[in-house]
Amino acid sequence: MNVVPADALSQLERLHASIVRVIRGKAEIVDLVIAALLARGHVLLEDVPGVGKTTLAQALARSLQLEFHRIQFTSDTLPSDLIGISVYRGEAGLFEFQPGPLFANVVLADEINRASPRTQSALLEAMSEHAVTVETTRHTLPAPFLVVATQNPVESTGTYPLPESQLDRFLMRLSMGYPDAEEELALLHSGGVEPEMKKLQPVLDAHEVLDLQKMVDAVHVDQRVREYLLGVVLKTRSHESLSLGVSTRGCLAWQRSAQALALVRGRAYVVPDDLQDTAEVVLAHRVLLADSFGDGDWEVSQRERQVIRSIIEAMPVPR
Repeated sequence: MNVVPADALSQLERLHASIVRVIRGKAEIVDLVIAALLARGHVLLEDVPGVGKTTLAQALARSLQLEFHRIQFTSDTLPSDLIGISVYRGEAGLFEFQPGPLFANVVLADEINRASPRTQSALLEAMSEHAVTVETTRHTLPAPFLVVATQNPVESTGTYPLPESQLDRFLMRLSMGYPDAEEELALLHSGGVEPEMKKLQPVLDAHEVLDLQKMVDAVHVDQRVREYLLGVVLKTRSHESLSLGVSTRGCLAWQRSAQALALVRGRAYVVPDDLQDTAEVVLAHRVLLADSFGDGDWEVSQRERQVIRSIIEAMPVPR
């Protein structure tokens, strides 16, 4: 693929324009979420309450002609509440599987850190395999399949932090941040985003999303750009502030994220900017600090991002 087809560019522009009608002043975050969808990855939105995490997931879902389910996690949510159960049908003399809310194209997993480790594990296994097994029978999840999970990193009471091995199932870990003053003033004037949310109409269907996902594979990565990517990854494995660097799986995830972001930006090739703009959100939750004793989850994640940022800033950029 030498250039991005005009119809694909039009589709991506329509999707971006639809979401930013609701999520104002966060165009970069919107592009990253779209890139995660195209890269067949999942997204963890981590931020304080009330900054638009759930709204972003809902705006994405409403902009796609796909099935959407929202799961509100609590401490008593069971794996069967997500996956579904087998119900005995007396008239037929057999068990019939009743799918749970996980069987949707876009799943909003709200406050995932309030679920028990067992329930978290069931969700993350399904995310990885795009299928679930119930009583030895394997059930494939629909395609495309995207999980957008949210969590509040500041509040720790009654929560179960995701371990590093499970964080790795998320392609990107994003933070919304507060809107700037101008956008927040506009929200006060309009009374919120609900009126605009209700106006959103689907702009892409499942077949169009799947076609865009296939295009990501064809986005060109030059050898010099690939060597730059690997140089950053190797530096994480020897950095004095890290006890564990980025794995090979993380390396591949970063490349695919950059390819997807390049496509979102209308290019059929990756440039160093695509890698730099995805580095923190893809790599930071895939490393371990050498010394994080006494720090909370939020402080740890910010320090991890700082380390990745410092490596990127020090690495020579290919010309």
